[in-house]
Amino acid sequence: MTLTKIRSLASTALAAAALAVAAPVPAQDAAPDQLVKTVTLEVVELITKDKEIQAGNRAKLVQLIDAKVLPHFNFSAMTALALGQSWNKANPDQKKRLTEEFRTLLVRTYASALAAYSEQKFDFRPLRAKPSDTDVTVQVRVLQPGSQPVPIDYSMEKTASGWKVYDVMVGGVSLVANYRTEFNNVVRESGIDGLIKNLNAKNRSLEGARLEKK
Repeated sequence: MTLTKIRSLASTALAAAALAVAAPVPAQDAAPDQLVKTVTLEVVELITKDKEIQAGNRAKLVQLIDAKVLPHFNFSAMTALALGQSWNKANPDQKKRLTEEFRTLLVRTYASALAAYSEQKFDFRPLRAKPSDTDVTVQVRVLQPGSQPVPIDYSMEKTASGWKVYDVMVGGVSLVANYRTEFNNVVRESGIDGLIKNLNAKNRSLEGARLEKK
Protein backbone atom coordinates (compact mmCIF):
# COMPACT_ATOMS: atom_id res chain seq x y z
CA MET A 1 0.00 0.00 0.00
CA THR A 2 1.49 3.34 -1.06
CA LEU A 3 1.90 6.29 1.29
CA THR A 4 -0.53 8.29 -0.86
CA LYS A 5 -3.14 5.54 -0.62
CA ILE A 6 -2.62 5.21 3.13
CA ARG A 7 -3.06 8.95 3.69
CA SER A 8 -6.12 8.94 1.44
CA LEU A 9 -7.64 6.25 3.64
CA ALA A 10 -6.42 8.15 6.67
CA SER A 11 -8.56 11.06 5.52
CA THR A 12 -11.52 8.73 5.85
CA ALA A 13 -10.30 7.61 9.25
CA LEU A 14 -9.94 11.04 10.76
CA ALA A 15 -13.20 12.19 9.22
CA ALA A 16 -15.00 9.21 10.68
CA ALA A 17 -13.22 9.76 13.97
CA ALA A 18 -14.32 13.37 13.99
CA LEU A 19 -17.88 12.33 13.28
CA ALA A 20 -17.65 9.69 15.94
CA VAL A 21 -16.68 11.89 18.86
CA ALA A 22 -17.80 15.38 17.93
CA ALA A 23 -20.93 15.89 20.00
CA PRO A 24 -21.08 17.37 23.51
CA VAL A 25 -22.07 14.30 25.53
CA PRO A 26 -20.94 13.35 29.05
CA ALA A 27 -17.90 11.40 27.82
CA GLN A 28 -16.88 10.47 31.35
CA ASP A 29 -20.04 8.40 31.70
CA ALA A 30 -20.18 6.85 28.23
CA ALA A 31 -18.57 3.57 27.17
CA PRO A 32 -16.19 4.22 24.27
CA ASP A 33 -18.15 2.21 21.71
CA GLN A 34 -21.46 3.74 22.75
CA LEU A 35 -19.91 7.19 22.64
CA VAL A 36 -18.80 6.55 19.08
CA LYS A 37 -22.12 5.14 17.94
CA THR A 38 -24.43 7.64 19.62
CA VAL A 39 -22.77 10.87 18.62
CA THR A 40 -21.95 9.83 15.05
CA LEU A 41 -25.61 10.02 14.10
CA GLU A 42 -26.02 13.38 15.85
CA VAL A 43 -23.06 14.99 14.11
CA VAL A 44 -23.90 13.58 10.69
CA GLU A 45 -27.29 15.23 10.99
CA LEU A 46 -25.71 18.50 12.10
CA ILE A 47 -23.33 18.61 9.14
CA THR A 48 -25.85 17.54 6.50
CA LYS A 49 -28.33 20.19 7.65
CA ASP A 50 -25.81 23.02 7.81
CA LYS A 51 -26.20 24.82 4.49
CA GLU A 52 -23.01 26.83 4.91
CA ILE A 53 -20.86 23.73 5.47
CA GLN A 54 -22.55 21.95 2.59
CA ALA A 55 -21.83 24.98 0.41
CA GLY A 56 -18.14 24.64 1.19
CA ASN A 57 -17.66 26.97 4.16
CA ARG A 58 -14.37 25.48 5.30
CA ALA A 59 -13.87 28.06 8.05
CA LYS A 60 -17.12 27.05 9.72
CA LEU A 61 -16.18 23.40 9.38
CA VAL A 62 -12.82 24.04 11.06
CA GLN A 63 -14.63 25.91 13.85
CA LEU A 64 -16.89 22.90 14.31
CA ILE A 65 -13.87 20.62 14.62
CA ASP A 66 -12.18 22.99 17.08
CA ALA A 67 -15.26 23.18 19.28
CA LYS A 68 -16.58 19.63 19.14
CA VAL A 69 -13.81 17.25 18.13
CA LEU A 70 -10.51 18.38 19.60
CA PRO A 71 -11.49 17.90 23.26
CA HIS A 72 -11.83 14.17 22.57
CA PHE A 73 -8.34 13.68 21.09
CA ASN A 74 -5.07 13.36 22.97
CA PHE A 75 -2.92 15.33 20.55
CA SER A 76 0.12 15.19 22.81
CA ALA A 77 0.09 11.39 22.65
CA MET A 78 -0.59 11.47 18.90
CA THR A 79 2.36 13.81 18.31
CA ALA A 80 4.64 11.65 20.45
CA LEU A 81 3.62 8.60 18.41
CA ALA A 82 4.22 10.45 15.15
CA LEU A 83 7.73 11.50 16.18
CA GLY A 84 8.75 8.20 17.76
CA GLN A 85 12.23 8.43 19.29
CA SER A 86 12.63 12.00 18.07
CA TRP A 87 10.02 13.06 20.66
CA ASN A 88 12.59 12.46 23.41
CA LYS A 89 14.96 14.92 21.77
CA ALA A 90 12.52 17.81 22.23
CA ASN A 91 12.41 20.03 25.31
CA PRO A 92 9.05 20.91 26.94
CA ASP A 93 8.59 24.10 24.94
CA GLN A 94 9.40 22.32 21.67
CA LYS A 95 6.98 19.51 22.54
CA LYS A 96 4.24 22.08 23.13
CA ARG A 97 4.91 23.78 19.80
CA LEU A 98 5.14 20.46 17.93
CA THR A 99 1.81 19.35 19.38
CA GLU A 100 0.14 22.62 18.39
CA GLU A 101 1.50 22.51 14.83
CA PHE A 102 0.69 18.81 14.33
CA ARG A 103 -2.81 19.32 15.65
CA THR A 104 -3.34 22.23 13.25
CA LEU A 105 -1.94 20.18 10.36
CA LEU A 106 -4.31 17.28 10.99
CA VAL A 107 -7.35 19.52 11.39
CA ARG A 108 -6.67 21.57 8.25
CA THR A 109 -5.65 18.59 6.15
CA TYR A 110 -8.75 16.56 6.91
CA ALA A 111 -11.41 19.22 7.45
CA SER A 112 -12.81 18.70 3.95
CA ALA A 113 -12.94 14.94 4.47
CA LEU A 114 -15.27 15.46 7.42
CA ALA A 115 -17.94 16.90 5.16
CA ALA A 116 -17.18 14.50 2.31
CA TYR A 117 -17.80 11.42 4.44
CA SER A 118 -20.75 12.71 6.45
CA GLU A 119 -23.16 10.98 4.07
CA GLN A 120 -21.54 7.55 4.38
CA LYS A 121 -23.01 4.75 6.45
CA PHE A 122 -21.15 3.26 9.39
CA ASP A 123 -21.01 -0.26 10.76
CA PHE A 124 -20.21 -0.18 14.47
CA ARG A 125 -18.54 -3.39 15.63
CA PRO A 126 -19.10 -4.86 19.12
CA LEU A 127 -16.50 -3.74 21.63
CA ARG A 128 -14.16 -6.52 22.69
CA ALA A 129 -13.03 -5.35 26.09
CA LYS A 130 -13.60 -5.88 29.78
CA PRO A 131 -15.39 -3.21 31.85
CA SER A 132 -12.17 -2.65 33.78
CA ASP A 133 -10.04 -1.98 30.68
CA THR A 134 -8.64 1.52 30.34
CA ASP A 135 -7.14 1.12 26.86
CA VAL A 136 -9.44 -0.21 24.13
CA THR A 137 -9.89 -0.40 20.38
CA VAL A 138 -13.21 0.72 18.92
CA GLN A 139 -13.82 -0.78 15.49
CA VAL A 140 -15.91 0.94 12.84
CA ARG A 141 -16.42 0.13 9.17
CA VAL A 142 -17.14 2.94 6.70
CA LEU A 143 -19.52 1.56 4.09
CA GLN A 144 -19.08 3.02 0.62
CA PRO A 145 -21.33 2.11 -2.33
CA GLY A 146 -19.47 0.06 -4.90
CA SER A 147 -16.36 -0.28 -2.75
CA GLN A 148 -15.07 -2.49 0.02
CA PRO A 149 -15.78 -1.24 3.55
CA VAL A 150 -12.95 0.82 5.03
CA PRO A 151 -11.89 -0.65 8.41
CA ILE A 152 -11.22 2.01 11.01
CA ASP A 153 -9.82 1.16 14.45
CA TYR A 154 -9.68 3.85 17.11
CA SER A 155 -7.17 3.41 19.91
CA MET A 156 -8.73 5.05 22.96
CA GLU A 157 -7.60 5.47 26.54
CA LYS A 158 -9.65 6.28 29.61
CA THR A 159 -8.56 9.47 31.34
CA ALA A 160 -9.90 11.58 34.18
CA SER A 161 -11.82 13.62 31.61
CA GLY A 162 -13.23 10.66 29.70
CA TRP A 163 -12.16 8.49 26.77
CA LYS A 164 -9.60 10.02 24.40
CA VAL A 165 -8.48 8.95 20.93
CA TYR A 166 -4.70 8.70 20.67
CA ASP A 167 -4.33 6.86 17.35
CA VAL A 168 -6.39 5.83 14.34
CA MET A 169 -5.63 2.68 12.36
CA VAL A 170 -6.71 2.17 8.75
CA GLY A 171 -6.42 -1.46 7.68
CA GLY A 172 -3.91 -2.00 10.49
CA VAL A 173 -1.80 1.01 9.50
CA SER A 174 -1.40 3.81 12.03
CA LEU A 175 -2.42 7.30 10.94
CA VAL A 176 0.14 9.10 13.09
CA ALA A 177 2.90 6.57 12.38
CA ASN A 178 2.59 7.45 8.69
CA TYR A 179 4.23 10.76 9.51
CA ARG A 180 7.07 9.18 11.49
CA THR A 181 9.52 8.62 8.62
CA GLU A 182 8.90 12.10 7.23
CA PHE A 183 9.27 13.76 10.63
CA ASN A 184 12.40 11.82 11.56
CA ASN A 185 14.03 12.70 8.24
CA VAL A 186 13.42 16.39 8.89
CA VAL A 187 14.74 16.09 12.45
CA ARG A 188 17.85 14.30 11.16
CA GLU A 189 18.54 17.09 8.67
CA SER A 190 17.32 20.19 10.51
CA GLY A 191 16.71 19.27 14.14
CA ILE A 192 13.55 19.71 16.21
CA ASP A 193 13.32 23.42 15.43
CA GLY A 194 13.56 22.57 11.74
CA LEU A 195 10.57 20.26 12.07
CA ILE A 196 8.58 22.96 13.85
CA LYS A 197 9.35 25.38 11.01
CA ASN A 198 8.44 22.70 8.46
CA LEU A 199 5.05 22.07 10.08
CA ASN A 200 4.39 25.78 10.44
CA ALA A 201 5.14 26.31 6.74
CA LYS A 202 2.72 23.52 5.77
CA ASN A 203 0.00 25.03 7.95
CA ARG A 204 0.51 28.49 6.47
CA SER A 205 0.32 26.98 2.98
CA LEU A 206 -2.92 25.20 3.80
CA GLU A 207 -4.37 28.35 5.35
CA GLY A 208 -3.40 30.32 2.25
CA ALA A 209 -5.14 27.78 0.03
CA ARG A 210 -8.26 28.04 2.20
CA LEU A 211 -8.33 31.83 1.93
CA GLU A 212 -7.93 31.67 -1.86
CA LYS A 213 -11.06 29.49 -2.08
CA LYS A 214 -13.23 32.00 -0.20
